[in-house]
Parts: sequence; C-alpha cells; structure tokens
Amino acid sequence: MQNWSLESEKQWNKRSATWHASSKTMWEEGSRKDIIPFFCKVVPAYSKVCDLGCGDGYGSLKLAEKGYEVTGYDVADEMIHRAKETNKQNHSQFIKGDITILQLPENSYDAILAINSLEWTEDPLKVLMHMKHMVKPGGYACVGILGPTAGPRKSSFQRLYGDQVICNTMMPWEFEALALENGWEKIAELPVFKKAAEQVPKGSLPVELKQAISFMWVFMLKNRKEEELENEQIFD
Repeated sequence: MQNWSLESEKQWNKRSATWHASSKTMWEEGSRKDIIPFFCKVVPAYSKVCDLGCGDGYGSLKLAEKGYEVTGYDVADEMIHRAKETNKQNHSQFIKGDITILQLPENSYDAILAINSLEWTEDPLKVLMHMKHMVKPGGYACVGILGPTAGPRKSSFQRLYGDQVICNTMMPWEFEALALENGWEKIAELPVFKKAAEQVPKGSLPVELKQAISFMWVFMLKNRKEEELENEQIFD
C-alpha cells in the first residue's frame, strides 16, 4: 500500500507549474469565478479564514483582497512556495501540511475554504471532522466538490485496474450526506456547470439531478457545534 500523503505531495509538486498556469483564469473567469462572491455573502469581512488545500494561493489572494485574515495549508512544497509569491503583498500565511492529519487548536478559525481538496484525501470524513474541530461554533465551511462532468475525475480511473490512486471519487450528494450526518448544516449552495450543461433547462430538476450534470458543486456549511453543546448541557 502506498503512502497516500507522500504520493500526493510528489504528484502535486510535479503538477504545480501546470496548475499555476491556469489558476488565475479559473478564479477570475472560469469555474471558480463565483466562489469568492458566494463566500462573502455569508462570511463576515475580516474573519479568520483557513484555505485548506490552498494550491498556488490565488484563492487566498482573492480572500485577502476582501479583507479576510487568511492562512493556507497545502501538502506540496511547490504549491506553498507559489502561494507565498502570489501573496507577497499581503499578510496571508502559508504552511505545508497534509490536511488529513492536520491537528490545529479547537475553534482556530471563523471559516474554512476548501475547494476541490477533500476529494484528494485518503479519508474525507476525517478531514471533515478536523474542520468541525477547527471552526468556531456557528462558523462556516465553504467546500467545493467536483461534479460528475469534471475532467479531473480521470485521475481516479486507474483504480478500476487495481492501481493505487490519490483521488477519491466522491459525488456532491455523497459529500452532502457525509456533512449533514456529521454536525454540519447546509445553508447555501452554488452550482457550477460546463457551458454545454448551461443550455439545459434546470428549473424543475431536483437538486440531485442538477448535481448529476454539474462540473462542481459548492456548499456553504454551518458548524452545528454550538447546538450540540447546548443539547449536551440540557441533558447533563
């Protein structure tokens, strides 16, 4: 069995230049262009935000420009190096670390941004529980999950031949169920479609079918830790 963390670090170091070449376009004009406005509608300005799986840090830059205090984490040295360069004009911090085993103090952040990062972990549930621990009661997690039509899903195809991969093929509805069953509340969502799918009338479709033709589905989750603490006090 491969060491998932080491293999992930190796592969993302190798992909860092290619990723960086298209990152700005994704955040400014492409599939990620609506994420920061979506985030800002819910998370108050000047909040302390963790960019979990920050990549080259362009998403962190967009957050910093809106006044958020940002700390980014990524498994790859090359990504962290690029993130620091991208954000050298602001006060954002970037730390190398595997988000599956990241152990941070409880209630460290007001919110988390995790865009297309949980699918690349060996244990998404473990990451989700770490996130719940890190975020303050009533705080937020904005999580983007690749939809069925996303090209990066080919990264997990070789598992069908018995090969070891570092991509968990998790569907948006699977992540939603995982989150709702483990202490999170969905308060908003942002669908992202390929241009061809945008031609399809979707007004009457149930959410699951919209997710089935999505490129990405972005969830805004609220940490229900506060409710759980109150319930514990009631029954103590």
